[in-house]
This record gives sequence, C-alpha cells and structure tokens, in this order.
Amino acid sequence: MIVRIMGEGQVRLADGHLAELNKLDDELLAEMENGDGPGFRRTLQALLDKVRELGEPLPDDFLEPSDLILPSPDATLQDVRELLSDDGLIPGA
Repeated sequence: MIVRIMGEGQVRLADGHLAELNKLDDELLAEMENGDGPGFRRTLQALLDKVRELGEPLPDDFLEPSDLILPSPDATLQDVRELLSDDGLIPGA
C-alpha cells in the first residue's frame, strides 16, 4: 500500500503492518475524543515514526495515488479531527 505523510511524501508499506498501525490509530482516536492534546501529539508522532520506520520511501516524482493519507507532524488536534472518519486514519485490516 502507498501511504502519504502530508508535507513529506509517500512510502510503500506492506499490508502486514496494518494491525500494528491500527493500534496506534485507535489510541489516537481515543485521545482525539478525550481532547488529550499531549497524548495526541505523542501518538501522532509515534504513528508517523512507525510508518517511516516500516515503509520504503518512494521517489518524489512517483505519481501513484495514495491508499492512506496521514497528517503532517505539525498538524493540530483540529486539523486531524477534520481528516478523521469514523474509522480513524488507518482502515481496519
């Protein structure tokens, strides 16, 4: 799957990593619902770090649609609220 981190670019990520990412997404969703700003920042950073760690960066000129789009590291709680659907950022595996 192709994952875009807004403002950074795209990475190719094996579908087998979705379960691991879903755990962080569930935490992020709970922190969003509770208005936990510090927890939100920490978990968003952990989610983005995990995608960077597990994914293979794609060239800047790679022009395929992204399967997932994640917020930038400096996104606010409100920015991410606008991106979220009922399923969170990572669709269920």
